[in-house]
Amino acid sequence: MLRIGHGYDIHRTIAGRPLVLGGVRIPCDFGLDGHSDADCLTHAICDALLGAAGLADIGHFFPNTDAAFKNIDSQVLLRRVVGELAQRGWQIANIDSSLIAEQPKIAPHLAAMKAALAASTGLTPDQIGVKATTNETIDDIGRGLAIAAHAVALIQRT
Repeated sequence: MLRIGHGYDIHRTIAGRPLVLGGVRIPCDFGLDGHSDADCLTHAICDALLGAAGLADIGHFFPNTDAAFKNIDSQVLLRRVVGELAQRGWQIANIDSSLIAEQPKIAPHLAAMKAALAASTGLTPDQIGVKATTNETIDDIGRGLAIAAHAVALIQRT
């Protein structure tokens, strides 16, 4: 049995915070605003996996009202999501994702993101797609005020 899930996340940019995307700290003069490390790529992947398994979203499992998740590394959350799936008899077949950001340049960090995400999911980097695009200066993302991510995941019964 195969199941597909989709995830989406967006966070506003904020000065004075590290930028973390796909588990990789990217040199930049801004980060993303959020309760955890605000890694929108990893959050979108978590939601895609949870959705594929028919489970509630990331906010249900890791609410922003819980101090235990304040500034938490989103790779920890991803590993927990993988554990939730495994407990229910699911394993990940592959993940594909897209980051939407005007800046910074994402391409130099794609291989590191795939490696970090592979380490957290138990997949190989070739089972994970990470792409980057801009929003062509349209809306808050295009003005550099936010970064967003989409992800799809295919899971299968173990």
